[in-house]
Amino acid sequence: MRAMVLHQTRRPLVLETRPDPEPGPGEIRVRVAACAVCRTDLHVVDGDLPPGPLPIVPGHEIVGHIEALGAGVCGLALGERVGVPWLGHTCGTCPYCAGGMENLCDAPVFTGYGRDGGFASHVVCDAAFAVPLGDLALDDVAAAPLMCAGLIGWRSLVRAGPGRRLGLYGFGAAAHIIAQVAKGQGREVYAFTRPGDVEAQRFARSLGCDWVGGSDERPPEPLDAAILFAPVGELVPAALGVVRKGGRVVCGGIHMSDIPAFPYALLWQEREVVSVANLTRADARDFLAAARTHRPHVATVTYPLEAANEALEDLRAGRFSGAAVLVP
Repeated sequence: MRAMVLHQTRRPLVLETRPDPEPGPGEIRVRVAACAVCRTDLHVVDGDLPPGPLPIVPGHEIVGHIEALGAGVCGLALGERVGVPWLGHTCGTCPYCAGGMENLCDAPVFTGYGRDGGFASHVVCDAAFAVPLGDLALDDVAAAPLMCAGLIGWRSLVRAGPGRRLGLYGFGAAAHIIAQVAKGQGREVYAFTRPGDVEAQRFARSLGCDWVGGSDERPPEPLDAAILFAPVGELVPAALGVVRKGGRVVCGGIHMSDIPAFPYALLWQEREVVSVANLTRADARDFLAAARTHRPHVATVTYPLEAANEALEDLRAGRFSGAAVLVP
């Protein structure tokens, strides 16, 4: 197999050739067809998250086909198309797992962070956490961003509540998918981009957003909820300033710069700030059902596996709309 490997944070990934990994009991080996590049991969590479094991193969938005089954695997077949998401394993016994909140497991393993991920030609994963893609009417490249941008976007959308006017801060991979799902649900979508980012604003309008502006602007109406996909702490008070009384601000990222001090008046009148952490297998089932109904257009830019460093840098610099996808 070929893999792009992180040996040291803040250093480029290194292309390596390794023996094909063998699945253990309860595991499967997947031949990777596509792996999207997530902002969380940037946080792993840049050392923004607590230190994980090194060396590591990043990547957790994986679509591929099952090539080998480990002992005891049931319900999956050789050749079947599956997705491999960020949540790679949970303990199953802690209070959070027992309470239906496996996204908050006390001893989780995350794909591309705690175990090797999809910046490779092959990956081994826990069969119980693979996502069968069945009749999903998207090709491998378009389906890959659904495995995190889509799933985290969906969990954020659910946490935002059923309000009609929804703001999205940071119009990247997650927002462009969830904007379409929200429009399919009959909501109004208000897209906030970097001030002056004409291309991102054009992109948001092309997907049917009802209002588009910079993150320093106010929408024409108070919002019921806002989701922050941009990892910028100063956007929290900005979003609180544009949601109605009783409105909610959802922080959808795994990492964010510090939130600056803000007056209590922004939070008063029962406004809320909540965060989203990871995802659950139930999220995957629910989101894929919504994706089959609303069939979002997934904008992608493809790179060969060997260009993973270039894809990461382009993501960091905001050089494309939608999602970057590595194709081995």
